[in-house]
Amino acid sequence: MAMPVQEQAILREKIAAAAARGRYVLHNVRPNNAVTRTGAIDTAGAEFFLADVTVEHGKILAITPAGTPTALREAEAAHMDCAGRIVLPCFVDCHTHLDKGHILPRTPAADGTFAGALAATRGDRTAHWSADDVARRMDFALRSAFHYGTSAIRTHLDSQPPQDTISWPVFEEIRQHWRGRIELQAACLFPIDFARDETFLKSIAQRVAAAGGILGAVAYPAPDLDELLERMFAAATRHGLDLDFHTDETADPSVDGLRRIAAAALRTRFAGKVLAGHCCSLAMHDSATIDATLDQVAAAGISVVSLPTCNLYLQDRRHDGTTPKWRGVTLLHEMKRHGIPVALASDNTRDPFHSYGDLDMLDTYRLGTRVLHLDHPVGDWPRAVSATPAAMMGLPDKGTIAEGQEADFILFEGRSWSEVLSRGESSRIVIRDGAPISTALPSYSELDGLEGPAHD
Repeated sequence: MAMPVQEQAILREKIAAAAARGRYVLHNVRPNNAVTRTGAIDTAGAEFFLADVTVEHGKILAITPAGTPTALREAEAAHMDCAGRIVLPCFVDCHTHLDKGHILPRTPAADGTFAGALAATRGDRTAHWSADDVARRMDFALRSAFHYGTSAIRTHLDSQPPQDTISWPVFEEIRQHWRGRIELQAACLFPIDFARDETFLKSIAQRVAAAGGILGAVAYPAPDLDELLERMFAAATRHGLDLDFHTDETADPSVDGLRRIAAAALRTRFAGKVLAGHCCSLAMHDSATIDATLDQVAAAGISVVSLPTCNLYLQDRRHDGTTPKWRGVTLLHEMKRHGIPVALASDNTRDPFHSYGDLDMLDTYRLGTRVLHLDHPVGDWPRAVSATPAAMMGLPDKGTIAEGQEADFILFEGRSWSEVLSRGESSRIVIRDGAPISTALPSYSELDGLEGPAHD
């Protein structure tokens, strides 16, 4: 009897051969109702359901009830029984830091605290972030994400001068190189007090606009935060940009950047998209303040992304031999009840802000489920790593499985959600344009000795 990994390998080979011929039918797959669009199946009340998926020339031709006779003649298509395997759309990762990724070996002073991460990253950026250094680490990370089944990524780019003149051209080259495999977006990142300098703000907004990017900043407590936020919104409006903020990455209950961002959006009647990441301190507020804040966030049309890996790693970090007492994540369930779009994302990988990770969104979702209790029921939480971040990024054709769309999806070994989330699913079959990809994870040895000259 073939072992599960062998069965996956055999199925992968069969799909690859069938894709080369142009058409095939995957019988008895198990899509998720929340991320699959089909008019042929009544999926009411079902989180997952059995279906047959017909693929023709790289597109999904039909999604029909399992066992329905296919419209294609037997001689025209290969037919493969998937035995109830879970199938999901390719992942969408809306908050990453590709420019910081994999610098951990160069930052031995990093101590797992937020302040330590800031200092260690600042030192490494000054010493090593040449164009070649950033490009090699970005490409390494993207090869990992592609292997795991991610089809779209938004990365933040540290944009304090002179790094803005280095990382943005690198990003544009990387985006072109990866076009057709991973849809890439970039948001600038700088401390919001830089917005006091109108010359800098105008310059970076122009740079971001020229690259088709997103205007972003770290909205940490500042005495003039409301004014700085209004400057950000005004600059975004002038240049036709969306906004993306880091905010409230702390357990301090006095910090309320999310509320202030929502208030600024309402005051300025901002028409673009606004995404807020982290929002940790909201969990430390009293119930009345939480409800009032979330009412404003919903009214302003702001979306929120939680970064469970990084927030669990950094928040409540202690060096006195005691155990952290809170999970560090924001209030996704409460946000969802207020009608606020919510997502999960990878955030940092192998850098001082998070020492681990490999841009595998299944790993992010698995941790999110355990930390944030995204189960019992599963409900529509799979949208948080697919359809919802795709909408946040303005990518309507990403994050769902639907007839007429590109056949981009992941076929897992697991036949139930528990099976999928209980193992690493290293043998998952990633289908892009109807055919399985054939890639290996990059070896960490590629990064050995990676150093760059210090900036002048």
